[in-house]
Amino acid sequence: MRFLESDEADDPILSVVNLVDLFLVVIAVLMAMNINNPLNQDNVMIIENPGEADMTITIKDGETLTRYESTSEIGEGTGVVAGQTYQLDDGRLIYVPAEGVNP
Repeated sequence: MRFLESDEADDPILSVVNLVDLFLVVIAVLMAMNINNPLNQDNVMIIENPGEADMTITIKDGETLTRYESTSEIGEGTGVVAGQTYQLDDGRLIYVPAEGVNP
């Protein structure tokens, strides 16, 4: 009978099962920490579905979360022209202030 018990103690499959259990625990801890969550930082802006009809912008400033959702309405308000912006062929943007506007 002692011979049968020693086979069970030397079984290499048991150590592989223990390693799998260890990796499962490590994966569970990493998922709980959620280290890749961008909202773990203090100041973050997340743009979901950019350019689409259902685009949303979430801004986190410290402990404050602000969520903006796009609508089909056109924005309006009052103001003055501050200048013109031109995009060059290489992608750079050039701002030309309007006359009488302090840069």
